[in-house]
Amino acid sequence: MRNAPTILHLDMDAFYASVEQASKPSLRGKAVIVGGLGPRGVVATASYEARVFGVHSAMPMAQARRLAPNAAYLVPRFGIYRDISEQVMALLRELSPLVEPLSLDEAFVDLEAGGAAWDDSSARLVGDKLRGDIRAATGLAGSVGLAASKMLAKIASEQAKPDGLVLIEPGTERAMLGPMSVRTLPGVGPATGDHLRRAGIHTVEEIAEAGEDELVRLLGKAHGHALYAMALAHDERPVVAERETKSVSVEDTYDVDIHDRVRVGLEVQRLADRCVRRLRGAGLSGRTIVLKVRRYDFSTLTRSETLRGPTDDPAVVREAAARLLESVDTTGGVRLLGVGVSGLADYTQEDLFAQAAGELAEQQPVEGGEDGAEAVAAARGEETPSERKWLAGQDVRHAEYGHGWVQGSGLGRVTVRFETPGATEPGRVRTFRVEDPGLEAVEPLPLVEERPGRGGGSRGAAGSGGSATSGAPDGAVVGGV
Repeated sequence: MRNAPTILHLDMDAFYASVEQASKPSLRGKAVIVGGLGPRGVVATASYEARVFGVHSAMPMAQARRLAPNAAYLVPRFGIYRDISEQVMALLRELSPLVEPLSLDEAFVDLEAGGAAWDDSSARLVGDKLRGDIRAATGLAGSVGLAASKMLAKIASEQAKPDGLVLIEPGTERAMLGPMSVRTLPGVGPATGDHLRRAGIHTVEEIAEAGEDELVRLLGKAHGHALYAMALAHDERPVVAERETKSVSVEDTYDVDIHDRVRVGLEVQRLADRCVRRLRGAGLSGRTIVLKVRRYDFSTLTRSETLRGPTDDPAVVREAAARLLESVDTTGGVRLLGVGVSGLADYTQEDLFAQAAGELAEQQPVEGGEDGAEAVAAARGEETPSERKWLAGQDVRHAEYGHGWVQGSGLGRVTVRFETPGATEPGRVRTFRVEDPGLEAVEPLPLVEERPGRGGGSRGAAGSGGSATSGAPDGAVVGGV
């Protein structure tokens, strides 16, 4: 471990919820919960106002609704989250070539590798400036932890929340960790925590006092050795820049088990197309097609097929996924489906048969085209695209009232709150017919207005959805995936 706190851990505070509050002035200071809105959905992020009610990430959405019935419930808008994440990661890369993103809202930075910090005072200055730069670029808050190792830097950023900075001085680690709960250490989840508690071990100091042999006896060789080292504040893991993508995949969990074999096939085709769009967006191709099926009894099956060469052809991936599905028994129902591509490469080995199949697919109505979309929507019992379905939380523009977002829709009506990120007061609410010709879907506005000499703000994907409880008409549809 180093002798200076030059490992920085950044955690954007309640990231998804904070983006939604920044985008929608009427939600600022309110309980906001982002995640899957169906009966099997889980909470992705809860604002600090929602956490007061006991709501937290990974909680079943049904439980969250019982705890905070008046909160705004929103489906994630990953387009705008990714764009803001790219802005934040760009700021981190200005500090060091060694940036290790863990997710859209979290990363480690090796400040010493970039010559940005070498002691306590320089590290603190970098951390304070970074927080200011992030707020200026995105309008959002981030918490910073600084320490001599990755484990300690992450613990420090947790202590810094919300919107703070904590620096752990070298030499003080053992004293700081000692009284903390065993759950503070990475890898100690509920099961391991309960196992340690039954052995009379509740704090990090008690782990160290128990000794390595006792921990190995309790937890096994690998986990016991690792946990003992962490209790002594030993962590030699380096910051690893930009891990290579191993696979690209998409999956959906269904509110109601799918029993119809035809619909299962249509869903697999739709997922295959989504997977290829993501694959092409990353400039990649792959050789191995993977199908994932979770059945009604929670048993999960995976099937894979390796092609002769890498492909990003949607027809090839659809055909392979369909072949894999033939070997899976879906009797009893399916609750989750997924399609993935692994064995990635940054080029495509052209296949004349695949090319011909792709040309044929362009001439035929397939899922993802107008006819196919109609078929899938009908199989799901949804409105078809021609009927204009508005998703709650979706960014829209009205010819007369300007930019807004959908609060809810149902009974042939759609309710919109007209407001922009730069507004200081909540916007006005209007209700329209769903087929109103003056209403159109648009991309999200930047959270921070572009200034001369600085790059533009974030941009999200039009059609991203969500739902809020306030302002929706009676009987409004507020569901989502």
